[in-house]
Amino acid sequence: MGTAIKETRADRLFLLCNYAFVTVALLVVTYPLLYIVSASISNPKLVASGEMWLWPKDITFEGYKRVFNSRQIWNGYANTILYTLAGTAVNLLVTLPAAYALSRKDFVFRNFFTGMFMVTMFFGGGLVPTYLLVKELGMINTMWALIIPSAASIWNIVVTRTFFQSAIPTELQEAAQMDGCTNLRLFIRIVLPLSLPIIAVMALFYGVGHWNSYFSALIYLNDSGKYPLQLVLRQILVLQEMSAQGGTMVDAATATAANTKAEIAALVKYAVIIVSTLPVIAVYPFLQRYFVQGVLIGSLKG
Repeated sequence: MGTAIKETRADRLFLLCNYAFVTVALLVVTYPLLYIVSASISNPKLVASGEMWLWPKDITFEGYKRVFNSRQIWNGYANTILYTLAGTAVNLLVTLPAAYALSRKDFVFRNFFTGMFMVTMFFGGGLVPTYLLVKELGMINTMWALIIPSAASIWNIVVTRTFFQSAIPTELQEAAQMDGCTNLRLFIRIVLPLSLPIIAVMALFYGVGHWNSYFSALIYLNDSGKYPLQLVLRQILVLQEMSAQGGTMVDAATATAANTKAEIAALVKYAVIIVSTLPVIAVYPFLQRYFVQGVLIGSLKG
């Protein structure tokens, strides 16, 4: 029987500080989420006046009713789902093969291509040249303008390459090649099935990026019917701000109508935030196991 290690006073103090830090971090992260949920079902006047600061007051579901009855919001929802699925698929199709090729020691000029990729992390063409290139390629006002320019992240390629180098045994690849397995078949039949953790991590990274993206749509899309959900949410925020500013420059009746419109926009804003966040929150628990494994692997090597 082994003897239990007795905690010293310093150990207990360190553990207490850790608990205190985690508790404070939990409160800092939880409060905004709870506030948004409460604000989405509270009277917007109480939210604007600051009377509602934690728990909902004068509960109303008018915001959610307007969200579920809004064709524009549901259209943006459908567009966001399409852009996220298509964009993530393209990202994985580019990132995984590129990372695997850079992880192979027998790949000629591996260091050269890695260096060229790394350069793009520090230098870019800029917004105007990128816009002109997208325009010349005929992708303006299409979903490909949101997907092709961001088809790969060099940082994610480097992380995936590190996973392949540390998690896929070289001996396994050599044995497969000795049995006559081609590089393509080796990648599809052996490497990918062993790489589910990093695939899940990359899918989550890219998927969340596409889901939250709005700037590219703001630049490249002209048709409101193709707007993603985040751009629709931005329009709601702009409408609320304009309504609030416009009410101070006109007569009382118009100001009252503008304030009412701003209050409804605020209610819809919080409801849209909740509705737009739910899919990511719902997907994460299914990927959490792979996510933790994929993030930690490669940190312990050898």
